[in-house]
Amino acid sequence: MLVGVLSCGLFTGPDHGGPPAQLTSLPRVLTADEVRVSDAANQFAFTLFKRLNAREPAKNVFVSPLSVSFALGMTMNGANGATFNEMRSTLGFGSDELANINAGYRGILSLESGLDPSTTFQIANSVWHRQTLPVLPTFVESMRQMFDAQVTAAPFDASTLGAVNGWVSSQTAGKIPTILEAISPDDVMFLVNAIYFKGSWRDRFDPAKTVTAPFAAAGGSQQVPMMRRADGVGKLRFAQTSTATVGELSYGNGAFVMTIVLPVGDVDAFAATLDTASWRALIAPMVETDFAVHLPKFTLEYERELKDDLKALGMQTPFIPDGADFTAMSTVGNSLFIAFVKHKTFVDVNEEGTEAAAVTNVGVGVTSLPPCLCVDRPFLFAIRERFSGTILFMGKIVRIP
Repeated sequence: MLVGVLSCGLFTGPDHGGPPAQLTSLPRVLTADEVRVSDAANQFAFTLFKRLNAREPAKNVFVSPLSVSFALGMTMNGANGATFNEMRSTLGFGSDELANINAGYRGILSLESGLDPSTTFQIANSVWHRQTLPVLPTFVESMRQMFDAQVTAAPFDASTLGAVNGWVSSQTAGKIPTILEAISPDDVMFLVNAIYFKGSWRDRFDPAKTVTAPFAAAGGSQQVPMMRRADGVGKLRFAQTSTATVGELSYGNGAFVMTIVLPVGDVDAFAATLDTASWRALIAPMVETDFAVHLPKFTLEYERELKDDLKALGMQTPFIPDGADFTAMSTVGNSLFIAFVKHKTFVDVNEEGTEAAAVTNVGVGVTSLPPCLCVDRPFLFAIRERFSGTILFMGKIVRIP
């Protein structure tokens, strides 16, 4: 069995008495490969999110499509033939060459980690394989060179189980304490990619201003802790159209943001319309303003097995026993297949900032007066890097947990 893991986290950074200098652009122009990976990751984000939204109507959803993309991207390096083509297509890369895809992943990893000196943003990758599995040197080299991964041969016993779960817990600050419940005799490899981001709102909420307020939740109204920031206290980017209200709150120096979408109608029906074009149309009209902000304080954990979702999106051959082709990974690659893709996430939104984490396992075997961004009904949100537009996390909240 082949398992890939990616962990992502965002949470409160240190307080230095005021927000850092505003970042106005990326430190360098993105390469064509980096743009392609970012665009493909976002395309995959909306495709996957729409699938999950359709399968879980009137329920909270919180995923890191970027996590899934990186985990499967690493796994794709070991694939050939129809297995490779279906993975590449589902991930949004069309007919791009693997070398260009890997260069894009590598560039995004290195660029994103240095964008905001006021935050902690770390990326780590590791590959664990059973000592008896013949792993091709070319695959190992790709993992090390393109994903900066440490590659370890392990006995795949209780000590390996503890080591992998310990690594995941460490990389997610304990928010995802485990990703493996056991190691079966059929498991032969774990690919682990972790992203860790620690930051605070650029304009924080005063905890003394948080009050209990109504939220028009699915299944009936509920009273929730509502964080409040008065008009004129801080900045946000804001737009209002006939279909939705959109607001964006910045972290740190503004490189990373939370984009909040409040549909006029049903949130599930609105989510079903999202794609890269409609998303760009939503966020393009936003302008900076100092409107008041009312945002629920919440913590959410989410878990889902994604194998059936990915098969429905076109990634079928990689899951077929004796039908998948992972011969670019091992001399016994014709006997390997993806057995599961487990995704676990965590998010905590509070007065100081946001903390979130995600782990992906890929296994082979309305208007108010005064003007306000008032998040008092079901909404969509994305945590993203603003300049490239890369989406790190995406969620739907229909009821405050």
